[in-house]
Amino acid sequence: MKQTSIKKNFIMNALLTMSSFIFPLITFPYVSRILSPEGTGKVSFATSVIAYFALFAQLGIPTYGIRACAKVRDDKIELSRTVQEIFIINVGMTVITYIAFGIALGCVPRLQAERPLFLMMSTTLLFNAIGMDWLYRGLEKYTYITLRSILFKFIALLAMFVLIHQKSDYVIYGGISIFAASASNICNLVNVHRYIQVKPVGDYNFRRHLSPIMIFFAMSCATTVYTNLDTVMLGFIKTDVDVGYYNAAVKIKSVLLGVVTSLGTVLLPRASYYIEHHEMDEFRRITKKAINFVFLIAVPLTVYFILYAKEGILFLSGDAYIFAVIPMQVIMPTILFIGLTNIMGIQMLVPLGREKVVLYSEIAGAIVDLILNAILIPQLASAGAAIGTLVAEGVVWIVQFIALRKEVIPAYRNVRYGAVILATVVGVVSSSWVKMLGMGNFVTLIFSAVLFFGGYGVILTVLKEPLVWEIESQVLKKLTKKK
Repeated sequence: MKQTSIKKNFIMNALLTMSSFIFPLITFPYVSRILSPEGTGKVSFATSVIAYFALFAQLGIPTYGIRACAKVRDDKIELSRTVQEIFIINVGMTVITYIAFGIALGCVPRLQAERPLFLMMSTTLLFNAIGMDWLYRGLEKYTYITLRSILFKFIALLAMFVLIHQKSDYVIYGGISIFAASASNICNLVNVHRYIQVKPVGDYNFRRHLSPIMIFFAMSCATTVYTNLDTVMLGFIKTDVDVGYYNAAVKIKSVLLGVVTSLGTVLLPRASYYIEHHEMDEFRRITKKAINFVFLIAVPLTVYFILYAKEGILFLSGDAYIFAVIPMQVIMPTILFIGLTNIMGIQMLVPLGREKVVLYSEIAGAIVDLILNAILIPQLASAGAAIGTLVAEGVVWIVQFIALRKEVIPAYRNVRYGAVILATVVGVVSSSWVKMLGMGNFVTLIFSAVLFFGGYGVILTVLKEPLVWEIESQVLKKLTKKK
């Protein structure tokens, strides 16, 4: 099967990330003001609870499936057999999970109180099962993934403004959110015949998948615990309003995180392919670039949104969410930690067959997050949840770095930290005066971002940062060719 260039995959994934940024940027200011912190908190709480059920329905398939398909993508029969085996396992677990969900919905008062919302949000289990998104990512079909996702996000965007008009419409908001994120999986099911044989190929060997899937499942368990535990604990210990504040902070972080992790996402199938074919020099080369990319992108984003957290929250969510500012400032450094662990864990450890290291790191993070949440949430509410997440992500990074120190230290040494720090300082100095003009949140964000990131980019260009120069030279070549 013909390989698509990493650059094209990255561009497509960047467009996908931008659509994920633009969609909430347009809709969340409207929705958050209509539904209030309580309404958005209800949806966020339901989403986090359903994430635990989705965890068991999916096992470790979303990540394992990418690697498994990438390894056999040049053999259509073996690819078809692999996909059919994984799909059958996925559907079977989804049925079992729906039964467990039905029991929980009938027995837990907190879930019974919002039965329509939880039923709506549970449809994500079905969409995940039929979508086989891991197949398309394993085959690096990022152009297809991006176009179909943007289409459904646009439809959902229109639906937000047409259907949501009052506080009681939070169930509709939950349904539209599921549609935006998962409805495109129907297209996956319809188009799957283009890449595999739909009719049974026989000679199935389900057992070969069980061990690695369970390792990935354990990894997903640990990750889901400390990425959703703060929201779930806030919902049980505090109120939906506190969840709403925290959701506003996390939503901005999640959008930014998509930008930082976009390169690592497209590199997983390619890294697995290089290792399978013993092309270790290529594997090390893309690893160095990926870690350098994370530092170049994550550091300025973290600093900028700590400085302008208030303007970001008030613009996107409104004055009712002012208490989300501190949680957002606390949680911003996780962008750097998660960006790095995404590269070390997903791009390096997983293709190398060292999934257990990723599992151990995430278990350590989950334990730390659980302990800190139990201590801090009763006193600090959403800010306490943010602290727990920040420390947990730091612990995950430490464990993975120690395990990979021999392989990863050359990549970390490749980063020009002085240039990044100097460029960030210049960005801060060049934009900080905008706050004093009192031009309103949106205008302040626009002007400060242009000055901050413009100054950042200029300094890196002047200092001849290699990756920046490479990107700029490629852009210039394409522009001159067009002329």
